[in-house]
Formats: sequence, structure tokens, C-alpha cells
Amino acid sequence: MPGLLLPLTRAVTYTRWLHMLVGAIVPFACAMVYPGLSSPSPYDWLLVVVLPIPLALAAAMVPFVRHAEGLQARLMLFPGPHARVGNEDPGVSTAFSASWTDRARTGAWLVLRLEAGLALALVTNTLLTLALSLAGTAAEGPGRAGPLPYASGAGWVYVLLAPVPVLVLVMVAAGAGALMAQAARRLLGPSVKERLAELEERTEQLLERNEIARELHDTLGHALTLAVVQAGAARAAGDPDFTDRALEAIEETGRAALEDLDRVLLVLRETGQPAGARPALDEAGRLLDSARSSGAQVDAEVTGPLEHLPGPVSREAYRMLQEALTNVLRHAGPVRIGVRITVEAARLRLEVRNPLPDPAPVAGTGGGRGLRGIRERAALLGGEAKAEQHGGHWLLHVDLPL
Repeated sequence: MPGLLLPLTRAVTYTRWLHMLVGAIVPFACAMVYPGLSSPSPYDWLLVVVLPIPLALAAAMVPFVRHAEGLQARLMLFPGPHARVGNEDPGVSTAFSASWTDRARTGAWLVLRLEAGLALALVTNTLLTLALSLAGTAAEGPGRAGPLPYASGAGWVYVLLAPVPVLVLVMVAAGAGALMAQAARRLLGPSVKERLAELEERTEQLLERNEIARELHDTLGHALTLAVVQAGAARAAGDPDFTDRALEAIEETGRAALEDLDRVLLVLRETGQPAGARPALDEAGRLLDSARSSGAQVDAEVTGPLEHLPGPVSREAYRMLQEALTNVLRHAGPVRIGVRITVEAARLRLEVRNPLPDPAPVAGTGGGRGLRGIRERAALLGGEAKAEQHGGHWLLHVDLPL
């Protein structure tokens, strides 16, 4: 019993009821023009049902109508915070009609809304009239209830029966409203084109977040790794001059990391201001100097004009080199590192070689986040990245098309 009375306490029952009753305005307005509502015959009621259909189909051809109907459905069939734009989507689109399929679905929705509203209006009128007749008969005796029979001394029966039509009406309105909400999702829901556009937007957001995560991982990971290695080397050396150089290198590395972090945070805030240029491969010297300042011996060989590389390739290659040097320092420490950068035949090749740490990593295991990020960056540019053991060394090879 409490479950049956639940619709009485829900605001959505009455907003849906009102939404459907509003749809009956057009059929009744047409009926007042023709054939009239004075003692209508069954044929007249058939005209009342049929005449508004061409008007509904004509209105559906206007792109704005789908937008307006979507807003009404959101606010009245799905009331509450979730119906507002920008919150949880109830499955009803508020976009303008962009195709004939959208117009056809809007037309079907308008016809359904008019006919369902007309039917519910007639049911509402009938049941409310019955409830008033029962209440009038209970209050003032026969003659107030029209055709209803009246038994002397049985007024209390009419008092008990008077709320029944109202309860039945609320149940009918609740059920009809739930069906209309389902129909709204089907007929006013996003089209295939809108769903694809939404999916593309979400994909772009995920890619952007992934890119920002890689930027933060590369920048902060590189800076922290260098700081840890340099601090450890300075403590082990016990040389004041070496300690001063290590602190200076840590300061420079931290300052560069803060600049990169500010650039990424500026993009996240979406202030409309330019986020500044990301470092490119022709600035690789500062990466090599940072690695040398940590105690590593870096042998670098550069062939070809790095300054003429395409922007995306140059920036991503810089991050790959940064992550490669970070991995070497993190896993092998300040060892001898060989770096070779070659630009030739419309290809960019990057190699980073270092002695294997003890214990040596297992080739082909896929690496951690760093190597996975390098492979992802290379794949997005149409290239590839490989990491393997080679003659007692760990070799990272990146091949990118220009």
C-alpha cells in the first residue's frame, strides 16, 4: 500500500501531469474552431483527434521546435538538478534539428504529446467530475450528484468513495507520465550524429588529460630524479666544491621544472592566455647538462639541423629524451650515457644507451610508465620506440617520421 501511494508524494508526478495537459491545448483550440465542443458526436471527437496532426508535423519542420521540446521535457518530465544543462543528462537532447531524421522524430513526439495530452485531459475531467459528484451527494443529498443513485442515511458511503476517483486519477497520471518520459528519451534523445560528436569530445578530453599527465610525469619526474641523484652524490663525495655544484644544479633543475609546471597549470586553468612554447629538441643541451651535473658522463652526437624539425615532432622528441635520461639516472645512477640524435631522409632517430644496472631489467617486459609514455608519444606521431638489452647495455631507440 505505501508503494501505491508513493506517486502522491513525488513532485515529478504533477510536473509530468501538467506537461501532458499542456499538450491538450492545441487539440481543444482546434476543436473550438471546428467542429465545436457543443454536444460533440463520435465523428466530431475523431476530428478533434486528427485535425491537430498536420499542425504538429508542420511545426516539427522548424529546427527550434526540437530545442524547445527538449528543454520542456528536461524541466518537467525529469525535474530536479539532474535536468539542468551541465549536470547529469536525463537522455533528452536540447539541440536544434539538424537532419530530416531529427525532424521526423520531433514530429512523432509532438503528435504523441498532443494525443496523450488530449486523452489524459478527458480522463482528468471525467474522474474529477465523478469525485465532485460523490462529494456533493455526500454533502447535500440527492440532486447534487446528477445520475448517481442516493440512499437515505448512506451519505458516509459517498464520503468514503469521493477520494477514490482522485487516487485513481493520480495513479493514471503517474503511469502516463512515466511512459511519456520513456518516449521522450527515445524520440527526443540524442541522434547518432550527436552521440558521435559527444564521444569525440569526451575522447579529446581524455587525450588532453593523458597528455597533461605525461607532461607532469616527465617534467616533475626528471627534476626530482636529478635532485635525488645529485643530493646523494654530494653526500657521498663529502667535497664542499662538489656539493656547491650539486646544489646549483638542483636549483637550476627545480627552476626549469617550476616553469614547466606553471605552463601546464596555465593550460588547466583555461584563462585564454597563451600557455607559452614547450621546449623543443634543439634545447636538448640543457637536458644533457643536467644529466652531467648529476655525475653522469654523457657522450652526445647530433647529426642534422634540429632547429628545422616540425614543431610537434621536436617537442615530443624533447620529452622522450628527457624521460630516457630520467630512467637511466633513476635505475642505473650516474653512469656513462651515450646519446645519438640523427636527422636524415625525412626521419628523426634518437638513441640512448647506458650500461645495464644490477640486477638488469628483463627485456620485453614493457617497462614502467616512462617507457610506456615514450611508446605512446612515438605511436601518436606515426613512429615507434623500442627498448632492449644489447651487448651489456640498455638501448632505447626511437624512430619518428618527419
